Amino acid sequence: MTQYRRMCVGGGCYFFTVNLADRASDLLVRRIGDLRDAVRACRAARPFQIDAWVVLPEHLHCVWTLPEGDTDFSGRWRAIKGGFSRLMPLAEARSPSRASKHERGIWQRRFWEHAIRDDDDYARHVDYVHFNPVKHGLVHAVADWPYSTFHRAVAQGVYPADWAGTGAEAMEAGERGA
Repeated sequence: MTQYRRMCVGGGCYFFTVNLADRASDLLVRRIGDLRDAVRACRAARPFQIDAWVVLPEHLHCVWTLPEGDTDFSGRWRAIKGGFSRLMPLAEARSPSRASKHERGIWQRRFWEHAIRDDDDYARHVDYVHFNPVKHGLVHAVADWPYSTFHRAVAQGVYPADWAGTGAEAMEAGERGA
């Protein structure tokens, strides 16, 4: 079995990409309340700060800051994915491998993370999170996507409401720019 090395920084800040197993699904936005409940339950048990988050139909991106000395983002993702999965009816297709391990077939098994290095890296990844619905052609303006912390950031004065205009600007962060 492949052993993954993850960069763990106590109290660190991380960018994540998490995908559904079925990349053609709209489950995350269709069941957004259940996803929010799973995140809320996880944060109640194992707090972390949400710096930025966007939920798209079949994947999500976020930036978190963990409490000082804490490195366990994997356990938090396990709790969120498991909590969400338990709220779903048992209807998805499962591979023989998943069935033999009594796993659901909702999420891809792993996730992608990037340890944020500095203020510029942080700003690029937060921008990437918020711009993602435009990048994927779901909306023409960032402010039009409802499942994003962009609206909170506008209320806090971090972004103007018309930030990134109509999506003509490219974001150079995220999975490939990290």
